[in-house]
Amino acid sequence: MQAVAAEMNVAETAFLVPRADGAYDLRWFTPTVEVDLCGHATLGSAHVLWETGTLPASARARFHTKSGELGAWRENGMIRMDFPAERVVEAPAPVGLVAGLGVKPLFAGKNRMDWLLEVADEAAVRGVVPTLPAIVAVGGRGVIVTAKASSSGYDFVSRFFAPAAGVDEDPVTGSAHCALAPYWAAKLGKPALTGYQASRRGGTVHCRVERDRVVLGGTAVTVLRAELL
Repeated sequence: MQAVAAEMNVAETAFLVPRADGAYDLRWFTPTVEVDLCGHATLGSAHVLWETGTLPASARARFHTKSGELGAWRENGMIRMDFPAERVVEAPAPVGLVAGLGVKPLFAGKNRMDWLLEVADEAAVRGVVPTLPAIVAVGGRGVIVTAKASSSGYDFVSRFFAPAAGVDEDPVTGSAHCALAPYWAAKLGKPALTGYQASRRGGTVHCRVERDRVVLGGTAVTVLRAELL
């Protein structure tokens, strides 16, 4: 699986194995490592199961993963996914991380996977030019940089850097929103939010916080079918 993911050379490659109970084992790999949680490869996996007729369109997809059981279903033209909330705990940001990002954090914290730094505004998020070795030196999977949105239609913006996991900057990161959603829900006083990940490609993630879970929403299209020999 790791060799195939290296050959695909995209942020994450998902692998599905059917189980006797109708659910699926699901694992995710970057080009260099296996990761514990991945949103967009889960969304894509569910999309493929429905599109190919492997699962009926009305059926809920169930996945057994390194982060527990995850679910996905169709709702109002969108794919919704039930993920664990990965709340951050405030902690002093390593000096090397702050220097490597070139930002002045208003808040710094971490969860089991990543650091999260809130900065002054959306412009600061978009303007980050990271020194990647400094991020690698901190350890962990990666770092989320976020701010309250000034762009219309969004509650917050973010970017995600994970060079230690073989992804210098991820285009859109569902698993990062497992931290972003509860963080901004508490700060803004609203359980349903819309986030924009301001990478070069960019992408929107619809979020809803439900106790210790986060429901993420997005869409998917099939762009390639192929056969590995």
